[in-house]
Order: sequence, then C-alpha cells, then structure tokens
Amino acid sequence: MQSKSSDNRHGAENRGLVVAGGGVTVSELVTPSGRIITPNLRIFTYAELKIATRNFSRDTFLEYGRFGGVFKGWVDGETSVPSKPGVGMPVAVKKSNPVGLQVATTQRVAVFGDPIPWDTRLNIATGAAQGLAFLHTMEKQVMYRDFNASNILLDGDFNAKLSDFGLAKLGPADGHTHMTRSVFGPYGYAAPEYIATGHLYVKSDVYSFGVILLELLMGARVVDVTRTMGAHNLIDWAKPSLVDERKLKKIMDLGLENQYPPKAAFKVAGLVLKCLESDPKNRPPMEEVLVTLQHINSIKMNPKESKASENIV
Repeated sequence: MQSKSSDNRHGAENRGLVVAGGGVTVSELVTPSGRIITPNLRIFTYAELKIATRNFSRDTFLEYGRFGGVFKGWVDGETSVPSKPGVGMPVAVKKSNPVGLQVATTQRVAVFGDPIPWDTRLNIATGAAQGLAFLHTMEKQVMYRDFNASNILLDGDFNAKLSDFGLAKLGPADGHTHMTRSVFGPYGYAAPEYIATGHLYVKSDVYSFGVILLELLMGARVVDVTRTMGAHNLIDWAKPSLVDERKLKKIMDLGLENQYPPKAAFKVAGLVLKCLESDPKNRPPMEEVLVTLQHINSIKMNPKESKASENIV
C-alpha cells in the first residue's frame, strides 16, 4: 500500500467511492447530483471493498501495480473484483462482467509455460479486446495508456481480465488527443506517436493491443535481446512475413504444431498489421477489432485443412 493513500481514503469513502490509483477524479465519474455517468457500472464504497478483500489481507493480494498493491475480492459472495488502495481513479466494475474487467487470478498472458492452444489464444485476445472496447466506448472515454501483456490476467478457464488502471486517462472532450509529459509502459508496447510526441489517443491503445496479438500469434515476447540479431524486436522482424500466408507459417509459434486454421492465422496477422499502422487514424477502433476477432474465432480447423497446413513450405 502507498502511505499517501490514507489521506484520500476518507474523502472517497464519504462520497461513496473507492480511490484506487490512476488519473481520473471522482467528479469526472459522478455528476454533481450524484448520477453515475456510466449507469451500467457499479461503483463500490471503500467499506465494501475492505470487506470484499478481507481488509486487503495478504491472502487476497495479487501483485504490485504501478501505484500500489492490487487485491482480489468477492462481492455478494460470488463476484471477483479488483481493488487497489491508492490515489486517483475510482474502482468501477461492470456488475455482470461481460467485458473482462474484473481480476481473477495472477496467471498472465505473457507467460507461456506449456504452449497455449490456438482457440485459447483467440479467446484471450477476444476477452482483452472486449475490455478495451468497453473502456473506449464509455460515455466518458477511457484511454488505458499502459496496455501490455502483464496487465492481462487469466482465470482458471483462461478468460482474460484487465488489471492495473493506474495510468488510465479520460479521453479529452474533443475526442482527439491527450497530451502527457511522460511516456509510461514497458518498451515495445507504446505507440510510436506516444513515444515521439507524448500525444495519447484511444488508437494508441489499439497499437498496444496489436503488439499483444502479435505475441499470441508468435508465442514470443515483443522485445527479447536473447533472440538472434535482427529479431530482438518482434514487430520489425515479423512484419514482412505477416502479409504472406506461406511466410507466416514459417514464423508461427512452433508450440502450436500446425494445430490451427491457416486462414484464421492469416486473418489475425492482417488484423495485427492494421493495429500497428504508424498513423493512428488508420488503426481500427477496438469495437471493430473485437468484431473481427469474433469472426476469426468462428473459423475452425477441418481434417483436410490440417493436412494441408503441414504441407505448406
């Protein structure tokens, strides 16, 4: 926990909100009359989350985020919710959780012990896309700002949950860009315009999502200095092969052992390229990314296709 959090907790509790790390103020989520700007969200009191996390006990601790510890908790005996005592952004969790915003476990997307099957990878990507699309389409648009593989948690069924909103920002009133003096996030995930100018768009999140999608496709981290020269940066190395199905097959994660629909993989590769466009205006919105992934997820492998994929050289 951050020592400075105690100064803000009482004020948040009096307003019926929990302060949970980030850059969004209470007034930006609730109108002066007390109306929640996004009515399908539930905003928890500090007292509720204290009970849900057993007083932020060690047993409910998940990880250290950028602005403090992250804990899991249960509301009404069944709903797992994220909680981070700190300063800034109130915890706001969709009650029915159809968009993967709640934290469930500490297993992360970036950790590939045993190879994750193709269908599971697509489900992870789809769940993460649902979370981002939800944030981007709120009445007051939210830019994640620090979207990377370590901020995607998985439950026992490999359902993706977004976590650590410590650097999230509300979108500007004109819907265009947010200017920041500091660039945050692990190297490799930040969009080029964010790095170069400090200008942050919702489409900057789309770029970061494209990086994660590429990692799922390749079964490799975006930056790894232990790889051969020229392949340290996965984006630069893989991009030329994403436009050709035969070349793509040669760089796909060997752990998949050709057990994936080639057409689906090629469509994912095409989506990656769209998300990684250098001009943010040319990147698709997350709602479109989500619909595309759902369509790709419906493409299943048949025996003939399986045999054909093994013959691609």
